[in-house]
Amino acid sequence: MEFGEKLQDLRKKKGLTQEELAEALYVSRTAVSKWESGRGYPSIDSLKEISRFFSVSIDELLSSEKLLSIAEKENKFNMRSMCDMLIGAVDLFYLILIILPLYPNTVDGFVYSVNLLNYTQATYFNRVFCWVGVVSLVVLGVLKIMLTRMSFEKGNKVLTGASMIISIIMVIFLALMRYAYAVVVAFLLLIIKGIILVRKAKNVWIDMALI
Repeated sequence: MEFGEKLQDLRKKKGLTQEELAEALYVSRTAVSKWESGRGYPSIDSLKEISRFFSVSIDELLSSEKLLSIAEKENKFNMRSMCDMLIGAVDLFYLILIILPLYPNTVDGFVYSVNLLNYTQATYFNRVFCWVGVVSLVVLGVLKIMLTRMSFEKGNKVLTGASMIISIIMVIFLALMRYAYAVVVAFLLLIIKGIILVRKAKNVWIDMALI
């Protein structure tokens, strides 16, 4: 008997509807329907809840082979989610391009480093470009963290692509403007995001190789 049939049998023996079982397990009715129809399997945590609720062992619900497969998929999903969260967090760090004294301001022949808020000698276009770039990245970072928490992967890919493109443009712009300190910071943040993306890509390639 497959897991879905076992779950359905246990539910019916208790005289529960899918909605009632979903409430007891703190999941959606759609999730229960998906499990019972064999279109998916619960997470390890949900399996523990099902085991407790029906007073059966996890081994009675699933074979050790299937349980290991679920655990591996869950670990890989968690790794991808962690990478997405880290990329979002790195985007939030672009705020330091506004806060830290990274821009050259000349006063009486002396060059002082000031933050973007006090950088008065830049042209209007340069200031606006920096502000738009930084704010865009911070907003993308907030959205990415939110979508990752909601497990919305498609939107996450779009945000990651936009984040990388804007980051590259910022590095090129800051280099052309010869903002040495700012370009070093922006480049380091871009490198960090690149490393995280490579780590995430390796995880995806491993998944594809195992299919």
